[in-house]
Amino acid sequence: MNILILPALLVSATLAQGQATPPAPKAQSGDIPAGAVTTTGRRTAEIVRRLNAAAATDAVKLDGVLDDEVWKRAAVADGFTQSEPATGRAATEATEVRVAFDADNLYIGAYLHDREPNRIVVNEIRKDFKEEDQDDFEVILDTFHDRHNGYVFITNVEGAKLDRQVASEGREINGSWDAVWDVRTRRVADGWVVEMAIPFRSLRYDPNGDGTWGVNFSRRIRRKNEVTFWAPIPREFNLARLTLAGDLAGVRPERASRDLRVKPYALGRSVRDVGVKDFMSRGAAGVDIKAGLTRALTLDVTVNPDFAQVEADEQQVNLTQFSQFHPEKREFFLENSGTFYVGDAARNNRAFVPPTPDEDMLLFFSRRIGITSSRQPVTIPVGARLTGTVGDLGVGALAMRTERQGTTPASTYSAVRLKKNLAAGSDIGVIYMGREAIDSSRDHNRAYGVDANIRFFKQLDWNSFAVASETPGKTGGQYTWRTSLNYEGQFVHVKAAALEIGEGFQDDLAYYKRTNVRKWFLDAGIRPRPAWWKARGVRELHPHITWNYYNDLLGRPIGKNLHTANSWFFNDGGFTELSANARYEFITDSLRLNRGDPKGQRLSPGGYQWTEWRWLYNSNAARPVSFNFTASHGGLWSGTQNSLNATVTMRPTYRFRLATGVQHTSADLDRPKQKFAATVWTGRANYSFTTNMFLDALTQYDAAIKQFNANIRFNVIHHPLSDLFIVFNEQRFTTPDAPMAGRSIVVKFTQMIAF
Repeated sequence: MNILILPALLVSATLAQGQATPPAPKAQSGDIPAGAVTTTGRRTAEIVRRLNAAAATDAVKLDGVLDDEVWKRAAVADGFTQSEPATGRAATEATEVRVAFDADNLYIGAYLHDREPNRIVVNEIRKDFKEEDQDDFEVILDTFHDRHNGYVFITNVEGAKLDRQVASEGREINGSWDAVWDVRTRRVADGWVVEMAIPFRSLRYDPNGDGTWGVNFSRRIRRKNEVTFWAPIPREFNLARLTLAGDLAGVRPERASRDLRVKPYALGRSVRDVGVKDFMSRGAAGVDIKAGLTRALTLDVTVNPDFAQVEADEQQVNLTQFSQFHPEKREFFLENSGTFYVGDAARNNRAFVPPTPDEDMLLFFSRRIGITSSRQPVTIPVGARLTGTVGDLGVGALAMRTERQGTTPASTYSAVRLKKNLAAGSDIGVIYMGREAIDSSRDHNRAYGVDANIRFFKQLDWNSFAVASETPGKTGGQYTWRTSLNYEGQFVHVKAAALEIGEGFQDDLAYYKRTNVRKWFLDAGIRPRPAWWKARGVRELHPHITWNYYNDLLGRPIGKNLHTANSWFFNDGGFTELSANARYEFITDSLRLNRGDPKGQRLSPGGYQWTEWRWLYNSNAARPVSFNFTASHGGLWSGTQNSLNATVTMRPTYRFRLATGVQHTSADLDRPKQKFAATVWTGRANYSFTTNMFLDALTQYDAAIKQFNANIRFNVIHHPLSDLFIVFNEQRFTTPDAPMAGRSIVVKFTQMIAF
């Protein structure tokens, strides 16, 4: 096995601490905004923002009105700077932020001025809304001041809530993290006001520290497509770039309580399988426990978890030789999932979303636990997870027990992750993943790996991992490794990577498509912003190429894909792209493309080469009616194809969203001679009664197999982190001789009890 040597480098510079400046007036001008000091060291000759938190002596009333005594004497963070559309320029609208605290909570008050308040965009009020489609206010807290990890809190003008955990400066983003916190917002004549209360018990921090945290604030003005930051962030990065965050000084909670939450659930389910006349009813109960062992270390225990409320997987038209990739949606596995992530970030760091995994090798894929290959659930009687930090060492441990189901044996799945933070956003780590069958000592699988993420300067990152596996009965080739180098600049981006998976490699906690493969990857492009185009509605051009080359370990080519494209990003937030994809695929076994038709003929083993042309367009998603589509024409395996993937979304109010879409592909193949069409219709409806009560519906119809699926979920958040779910599922076939439809109704109640 090729073992990658992990360099140890990058000594952190000493940060010179500046002195807090007095409160600033509402409007600021000049090159150095109030609340900031210049310094050398961490960012030579750059502005390092610093803000003092004010201690509240009286109770703070959370009402969206900043008239409490503490707000009158709190220092002001203002002078926001644009990241988009004009990096480095002053924000077009003033924003003022103040921070205060008492024994229990951190308070954040923000006054977001707007000269056209009637044009503030709000599209959703549900929890975990899409912040990029509306005006919002965002906060990130680096509670350990390590420039690596943080907590994100986001709200919009109607007080909707969104929270995230970030690690490794956004290389790991956990969008499913849920914290107990509160927010009140208020519209005013010249903008809107935000007042947040974040309990200290919802955060991990060092109670013996010097009271300095990292912090940054961001604001989005959607009608202008403008994103601004208090501590300036270049447009190629986002709020998670904690090495560029400011400092929040003077945060000193009087007591450091440990968080203990017990969350029991009770569930009732009535199910009728497809083709069965009678319903079967049963109940279930279980509990989740979250215990803060220290202010930096959390233990999660789950007993008899049930995921009946999880949204169903979407059906997709699949004309490739590999199975579809379905993302993890189960809450327990999503929470703190970034702890176990091994890999690099998405190509475009500007998008504040979890990094897109390399689906040729995703080292830790929790969906392998408790779900069979046919997507059927497996009973999990108990599981536990430990996450947090010990000093500057990130720690993660997971153990889950699954019961036997059919030929799938009862097993214990485990994972251990250790990661040491280095300077300048770099880190090194180790990972262990394993599955042990309960009834057989010979039925097990183990994998051991090391990884490194090293940042050179500010925009060049090197990422690598090497993993060895151990499986009884396999000898030789039990390894995988990957290395990548990524340069992310405002004008140019270049990424090169290589991946190898040995013939004998097996990891029962990973997702990968095949073994005995070596992959070469190159992605490069430029992002010019010519004034001539901007005057005509185009904010940025993005001509780029992406090249993937696969060969087996004997050097024989088994796959190629050259993607050449030019993208246009419009001033209003819309986007379009024209691309050509030249592909080569080699299949070793016969392949039936139209999987829904058992009479369909199979492609013969061998090599296939074709070129596909594609046009993609997404309109401005902030408008009441938006649409996106992808149309393609060209080759497909041994013939030709035409395909369309289109969705129309309507938002008549910020409470209601309706989306209708279709995926359609028609193909005409020569070897063997056959024609077929695959079509999947999808409908989505979401209605938010309040910020804590939602109704969601997903319906799909697969025309190839004449199958209709429906998933309807009603959710009430009746107390913080406590839910009532009512879920209806139906699966039916529309053929004349179709069996009776399968249906299920689930009622689930959870109650979080905090101690």
